[in-house]
Amino acid sequence: MRPAAPSTFSRPGLLLAVLALAGGAFTMLQSLVVPALPTLQQELDTTPAGVTWIFTAYLLSASVATPIAGRLGDMFGKKRTLVVVLAAICGGTLLAALATTLPVLICARVIQGLGAAIFPLAFGIIRDQLPRERVVGGIALISGLLGIGGGFGIILAGPILAHLDYHWLFWIPLAVFVLTTVATVVIVPESPLRAPGSVDVAGATLLSLWLICLLLSISEAPTWGWLSARTLGLLGAAAVLAAVWVRAESRSSSPLVDMKMMTLRGVWTTNLAGFLLGFGMYSAFVLIPQFVQTPASSGYGFGSSVTQSGVFLIPSTIAMMFAGPLAGRLSLAFGSKLPLVLGSAITMLSFLVLAVAHSADWHIYLASLLLGIGIGFAFASMSNLIVEAVRRDQTSVATGMNAVMRTIGGAMGGQVAATILAASLAANGIPTEQGYVLSFTIMTAALGAGVVASIAVPGRRPHQARVVTITEPQPSLE
Repeated sequence: MRPAAPSTFSRPGLLLAVLALAGGAFTMLQSLVVPALPTLQQELDTTPAGVTWIFTAYLLSASVATPIAGRLGDMFGKKRTLVVVLAAICGGTLLAALATTLPVLICARVIQGLGAAIFPLAFGIIRDQLPRERVVGGIALISGLLGIGGGFGIILAGPILAHLDYHWLFWIPLAVFVLTTVATVVIVPESPLRAPGSVDVAGATLLSLWLICLLLSISEAPTWGWLSARTLGLLGAAAVLAAVWVRAESRSSSPLVDMKMMTLRGVWTTNLAGFLLGFGMYSAFVLIPQFVQTPASSGYGFGSSVTQSGVFLIPSTIAMMFAGPLAGRLSLAFGSKLPLVLGSAITMLSFLVLAVAHSADWHIYLASLLLGIGIGFAFASMSNLIVEAVRRDQTSVATGMNAVMRTIGGAMGGQVAATILAASLAANGIPTEQGYVLSFTIMTAALGAGVVASIAVPGRRPHQARVVTITEPQPSLE
């Protein structure tokens, strides 16, 4: 029997609002902790190396969970999987809010990391449930929240720490997640589409192992040393396990991640662009606040507080709010490649500004504004390019792997910058201005490579994108 076409939800605006609330709350939760690490180190009576595990554990969990949950959503139902993910975030956030010791908080952060799967699942729901003419704009809106929520988290962390204790970094998001979970159960419909196959346990295990080895080596390299035996050993293990994973997935009758899909030009070029953009964006959220918090007596910096440093990212956050929807309109009019190329170029320009001019407030505000425009354009278009390149039943896992590539790039970019700053410490223990300039210059070069990768993405006319949505083969129903 010919499978039924996917249904169209009668209230697309309400559906997008629920998915946007979930995505925004997750990215805010992700970034709230970053400015709070010094406070958490003091409150939990731990070391600098120990407190970084609050972020590292979250990063590892998010990277592993994203493609696996995306595949499970394609197989067993995207709404069902999203509800499970949101329930897990609620549990992890409650545990974090109650935590008074480092091990408990690290465990809570591992559970919270499962929430990274919200985005690929949301993209799949949008593609299944919204009218064709609203899919591109809907995906652009949700994609933009990757940057918007991150910016808001950094901005809000200062006032929360100034007026409340660190537990409120989790109590506030918990209230939002509980509301989102209930709204998802009540409002979000389940798609009748299912991807055939069974759970690829071996593929999931191998994927988890090589991602953990890779990200752990990158995260700890500034502490261990990039050429230390532990770092090189983990990098080597990651390379071997990744090769075994690719071979196993290529031979599997029901792979977790279809290797043929990953080799599509529209997929691998977009993933490469995502890696390079992540390299720059996530490092900016670390470098800019740290730079402006540097005492002016050091010869640069503005001596800003945590709260004041967040203000410098307000232009970036506001720009992302407008750039994401605008990227969706550009995608409809000219195809999704154009906003990706523009976004990569504008993001590169933001780092170039930081490298050559950073002595006045307005230099930082200008760079922040350009960063928001560039990331808003690029992230919105990347998700649409992936969706246009793959079958409907591959949407969640394909966009999940794109998110993993951004995460890997972000982890590497942030740690490269941290290593450069650590190597440039002056006698007073503060990084030199030259260390920041070198970091900004390297990020500029990485984003320049991102522009080249974006140009290599195959162009697709707007009407071609709609044809893919209409005529692609439909997966069988369970």
